[in-house]
Amino acid sequence: MATITKKELIDRIAEKTQAKRIAVKRIVQTFLDEITSELCENNNRLEFRDFGVLETKTRAARTAQNPKTLERVEVPAKRTVKFKMGRLMREKLGVPTTQSAEAKK
Repeated sequence: MATITKKELIDRIAEKTQAKRIAVKRIVQTFLDEITSELCENNNRLEFRDFGVLETKTRAARTAQNPKTLERVEVPAKRTVKFKMGRLMREKLGVPTTQSAEAKK
């Protein structure tokens, strides 16, 4: 599996759209900044139809155990980002739909 960097993605978009690379870079960076701002600062949910949904979730504080020393360690609560696939992505990846998704239709 290959890793695609932001630079490679910008180059691809610039080539496909015939737009200047610097303009595409500015647009992509602004898009990523807006996503980060909405998730982190505004605590909003982002929904891109057929692609997926990004939202923040808070993981509760818990007690974990160091596997080497078996010592108990307190893990603080933290916020994470959850991604839920949209319909088109699920279809392209060949992920079967769940019973609950079928029941909603």
